[in-house]
Amino acid sequence: MSLILSRRDLNFLLYEWLQVEQLTRIGRYADHSRETFDAALDTCEKIATELFAPHNKKSDQQEPHFDGDAVAILPEVTAALDAFCGAGLMAAGQDYELGGMQLPLVVEKAGFAYFKAANIGTSAYPFLTIGNANLLVAHGTAAQIDTFVKPELDGRFFGTMCLSEPQAGSSLSDITTRANLEGDSPFGPQYRLRGNKMWISGGEHDLAENIVHLVLAKIPGPDGKLVPG
Repeated sequence: MSLILSRRDLNFLLYEWLQVEQLTRIGRYADHSRETFDAALDTCEKIATELFAPHNKKSDQQEPHFDGDAVAILPEVTAALDAFCGAGLMAAGQDYELGGMQLPLVVEKAGFAYFKAANIGTSAYPFLTIGNANLLVAHGTAAQIDTFVKPELDGRFFGTMCLSEPQAGSSLSDITTRANLEGDSPFGPQYRLRGNKMWISGGEHDLAENIVHLVLAKIPGPDGKLVPG
């Protein structure tokens, strides 16, 4: 395998400087050891090197494009993401109850560094999905977790975050998209959104059964002003 990251350097950072093996004294990580951490890192290195890195340049030369009917994406992207999801990496840091490995965050992110080093474009699809799922796990209802998060962690659904707007750019406090409460739904409060979004990375593709969009909007506050929602 070609060298993407120095495993020697990574081991030094994790085991000598950060001493991550001490985390196994915590109940959540009691099932883990240096061996399980190394196995997770080995898996990340193998998939990143063999399936993500080879099409890095080709992805830049043949970017995803819309042909009037669907978004065309390199087949190598699909193969790489199938391997990522098949290895259970989408849920690497999640609870066992959600099908996760309960890896410590520091080990999960160390493993994921291989994918960013190998191919930023392709790695964006699962990492956006993981961020989407993490937000729903932290703030979503049980119905939302069952309906959206579990398929995301299985790799059947992918996710995005619809944040930026043409007049706001990266200044998210300047967004004007608003959400008006319209009642309840099986998933919780139901809002009608009005506004525009841009830079929706991974916003359209056929890499998964469904795409879950999280949309940042403002809701009317008690004084009539819009507040982030």
